[in-house]
Amino acid sequence: MPETAPNAAPMCVAADPRPLNPTFAVPAGGCDCHAHVFGSSSRLVPHRAYTPPDAGFDEYLHLLQILGLTRGVIVQPSVYGTDNRATLAAVEEGGPNFRAVVVVDEDIGSSELRKLHEQGARGARANALFQSNARLNDLQKLAHTLADVGWHLQLLVDVSNFEDLTQFVRKLPVPVVFDHFGHMPVQLGVNHPGFQAMLGLVSDGLAWVKLSGSYRITAQDHPPYSDVAPFAQALIRANPDQLVWASDWPHPQISRSMPNDGPLLDMLADWAPDKSLRSKILITNPAHLYGFEVPGSLE
Repeated sequence: MPETAPNAAPMCVAADPRPLNPTFAVPAGGCDCHAHVFGSSSRLVPHRAYTPPDAGFDEYLHLLQILGLTRGVIVQPSVYGTDNRATLAAVEEGGPNFRAVVVVDEDIGSSELRKLHEQGARGARANALFQSNARLNDLQKLAHTLADVGWHLQLLVDVSNFEDLTQFVRKLPVPVVFDHFGHMPVQLGVNHPGFQAMLGLVSDGLAWVKLSGSYRITAQDHPPYSDVAPFAQALIRANPDQLVWASDWPHPQISRSMPNDGPLLDMLADWAPDKSLRSKILITNPAHLYGFEVPGSLE
């Protein structure tokens, strides 16, 4: 059983320290679009859902090397609140091949966002699990500020219980990114109205989806989580230009066996057997979303 922290937030198990190489040839310039770094430079918030494992940037670089990826997006985890220091420090250390998605207060000003932009941030993550009118108004306010600097809004949301998702997203002045398949429980099926709403937004180019965190939505204990495949394939059919892949390393707060990262990347090859399609998801799409240079041969 995981340890328990003094404030009763459960201690997460660490990621598998021996990641396996993927079984397919990963194209040069590939990007992992969602990972976390847990370091001592940021202070844990007292009221949190979990206590993170040690997960330094050097470990993450080792993972990318094993997977054959050269770019990464460090996403601010909830346990640090709006203290983005560890996330931004990792991006600074990584250089131009790394970007950040930060967490900010809804009343942040454009000038503060521009400073974060200079530090490598390209989007803001917001928790939309609790959809009070006040919360949705806060997100709309934030989105208008993000539009001033050309950022996107990344939503932590379960699309299966978000009423009027289509209407809400269509009113926003920025692209929306759903992490982890929109946290869509697979047992509800691909025809569920929430998934269909997200699918429509992707089809229309109004939203992006991260093909990540399969272990958060599956009913199975080990990769390749075959029950997730119909959801990935439906998204690919809808609009492959709006999809990116991500590891979600070091996989905090999962309720099943800790997966190895090599088999997680292998799942992309199952969902997208075509090499050119995988290159789009791993290279071209992340470049457009996060502002990386796109190799000329892939344009």
